[in-house]
Amino acid sequence: MSSIHSAPAGAPPRLSAWQVLACGAAIVTLSMGVRHGFGLWLQPITQAQGWSRESFSFALAIQNLSWGVFGIFAGMAADRFGAMRVLVVGALLYGLGLAGMALTTSTLGFALTTGVLIGAAQAGTTYAVIYGVIGRQIAPEKRSWAMGVAAAAGSFGQFLMVPVEGWLISSFGWQEALLILAGAIFLIMPLARGLREPGFGGGAAAPREQTIVQALAEAMRYRSFQLLMAGYFVCGFQVVFIGVHMPSYLKDNGLSPQVASYALALIGLFNVIGTYAAGSLGQRLPKRHILAFIYLARAVTISVFLIVPLSPMSVYVFSAVMGVLWLSTVPPTNAMVAQIFGVAHMSMLGGFVFFSHQIGSFMGVWLGGVLYDHTGSYDIVWYIAIALGVFAALINLPVREAPIVRGPQRMAAA
Repeated sequence: MSSIHSAPAGAPPRLSAWQVLACGAAIVTLSMGVRHGFGLWLQPITQAQGWSRESFSFALAIQNLSWGVFGIFAGMAADRFGAMRVLVVGALLYGLGLAGMALTTSTLGFALTTGVLIGAAQAGTTYAVIYGVIGRQIAPEKRSWAMGVAAAAGSFGQFLMVPVEGWLISSFGWQEALLILAGAIFLIMPLARGLREPGFGGGAAAPREQTIVQALAEAMRYRSFQLLMAGYFVCGFQVVFIGVHMPSYLKDNGLSPQVASYALALIGLFNVIGTYAAGSLGQRLPKRHILAFIYLARAVTISVFLIVPLSPMSVYVFSAVMGVLWLSTVPPTNAMVAQIFGVAHMSMLGGFVFFSHQIGSFMGVWLGGVLYDHTGSYDIVWYIAIALGVFAALINLPVREAPIVRGPQRMAAA
C-alpha cells in the first residue's frame, strides 16, 4: 500500500501518509522559513524609515497576536471545509502582506500589513491547519512521529530560508527581497492540492459527536488543557523574543550581521533534530515529561549563554542547543490535544492552544523592544525568559494525557 495505515471500514478513504507529510512539510518549510527571518529586517527597515525598534517590534507583536486570533477561526474553517481551502486563502494573504511590508511608509500601514495581514496568513498556512490534516489522516500510533516530521520541516525551512533571506537583502535590498519572497510564497497554493481530504468533498464536514461550542467548553474546563495553554504561552515568549531580537542583540555587542544569520540558521538546523526526536519520543515516553524537560533545558541554556563571554563560538553553541529545544514543544503539545480530545475538532482546539502561544509571542517581542528603548539593554527580558522556563517545566508535570471520558463512556466506566 502507498500509505502506512488503513482507514476504518465505512470511513472516507485516507490520503497517503507520505503525500500528507511531503505536501505538509513543504508548506510549513515555506511559511515558517520566511517568518523565521523577519528579525533580519529589523535594522534595515528601522534605519531606512527612521523608526524606533519599538515600532518594528510592535508590528511583529501584532503579527503574533493576529496569528493567534485568526488561528482559531482558521482551525474552525479547516475542520469544517478541509485544509486545502484555508491554505490557498492563507497563501494569498501572505503574498499581499509581504508586498505591503515592503511598500508601506507609515508605522500604521506597517502594523496592518506586517502585523495583521501576515499574522492572518500564518494562521492559515502553518501548524494548526497542517496538524489537523495529520490528525485526521495518520493513524494514532504514528501521529506524534508524523507531527515531529512536520515540525522538523518547519525547522529545516528556517535553516534553508534564513541565509537565503540574508543573501537577498544584501544582494537586492530589503524591499526587493520582500517582493521576491511574496512571489515565492504562492508556491503554497499548488502544494495545498495535495492535502485535499476526501471527507470534505463539496464542503461537507466529517461526522462528529460534538458541536464546536461543546468541544470548546469541554476543553476550557479541563485542567490539563489549561496547563498546556499556559506552557505554550512561555514557548511563544521565549522563541519569538530570541528570533526577532537576537540579531540586534548580537550587533549591539559588536558581532557581525553574518553571525546573526548563521545563528538563526543553526537554530533551524538543530531544531530539525529536536522536533523529530520529540515527535518520535512522544510515541514511547509521557509527553508531559518531554515538555517539562524542554522548558527547563531552555532556562538552563539561556542562563549559561548570559554567563559566558559573548563570542561567535558561544553564539553558535547557544544556537545549536537552543535549536534542539526550539519548536520541539510543538509535536508533544499537539499530539496530547489529539490524544485527550480526539481529532474531530483538533485544528480548532490546536488554534486555541496556539493563541496562548501567540499572546506569549506578543509579550516577548514587544517587551524586547520596549525595555530596550527604555533601558538600552535586553537583560531584563532574558531574565524573564529564564524564570518563565522554570515555571513552564513545573506546570507541565501534572498534565493528564489519557483520553477524556465523555457522557455514555463515563456512565459505563462507573
